Amino acid sequence: MLTDIALDAMGSDKAPEPEIRGAILACRSQQVRVHLIGPEPLLRPRLRTALGFARLPIEIVHADEFIGMDEKAAHAVRAKKNSSMRIGLKMVKERRAAGFFTAGNTGAGMATAKMVLGALPGVDRPALAIVAPTMSGSPCVLLDVGANVDCKPQNLEQFAVMGELYARSVLRVPRPRVGILSVGEEEGKGNDLTREATALIRQLPVNFIGNVEGRDIYNGNCDVIVCDGFVGNVALKTSEGLSRLVRELLKASLNQTVTAQVGALLSRRAFNAFRRRLDPSEYGGAPLLGVRGVCIIGHGSSNDQAIMNGIRVAAEFARAGVNERLEREFSSRPADSPSTGSELPLQ
Repeated sequence: MLTDIALDAMGSDKAPEPEIRGAILACRSQQVRVHLIGPEPLLRPRLRTALGFARLPIEIVHADEFIGMDEKAAHAVRAKKNSSMRIGLKMVKERRAAGFFTAGNTGAGMATAKMVLGALPGVDRPALAIVAPTMSGSPCVLLDVGANVDCKPQNLEQFAVMGELYARSVLRVPRPRVGILSVGEEEGKGNDLTREATALIRQLPVNFIGNVEGRDIYNGNCDVIVCDGFVGNVALKTSEGLSRLVRELLKASLNQTVTAQVGALLSRRAFNAFRRRLDPSEYGGAPLLGVRGVCIIGHGSSNDQAIMNGIRVAAEFARAGVNERLEREFSSRPADSPSTGSELPLQ
């Protein structure tokens, strides 16, 4: 059975070409039906040219508006009632699609998802989460990585709850170690936000280990790391830049040192496996935790491979019932945990 995924065809920096090619790749390799959402007069001829005579489960859903990267989320979300984001998320709410993917404006994606799908009880602001590879082989959940650049301590407290639930109920980590990203491991280090959030998280029934540093994202010493979206996004983009540098340096080194044909073949295979582990396009996008539905948000610079994998992630989340698990876990928590902070203005 095909899983229906709504795709914002106008999200990426070079839309709609990466979205169209990514949808084609996804439908050729996965059990999905993709609903391309955007202006039909723009999408129809491009899709027809890209497909040729192929018959794939791709449908166009007309949306005469879309939200640009440079638009203010608060204004765009309220003003553009027929945006591709809103129509796609409405399809999820109405169960016409199992999940939604966009490589568009992150703030607008978060705000629209919260408006259309609604937030889980006790969640003021949904958070974007990534699962980072570590040296120990265990996953590390980092959140928020860009949905909320301005946070209050209560928001980080809620991120800790969502991240812990995600690691425990979805990634099957028995007793996740939860840390808060700071400038030093010593208690008391950090800024007002991290210190106040630490006091709140310590009161939660989670395995809180206190402050952690940037290197702990990848060394396997922590299972869940919480931070505000500004810090998380900088950490994410820095990591991606570093991984790209490492890949290029390793590639150049292999080309210079490997001369034997068999050795070169083996090294290329090892390098390709290494590259796939670090390539951002292989991860597709980050799930928005805390909303009542599957919403995956990717980079604005996403290429067709990243779009394809974003569709894959959305389908996998839907099939695994990730959001349903999180909602059940949240509903079973005491009413006063986590505490509810006041609503922050949209970015």
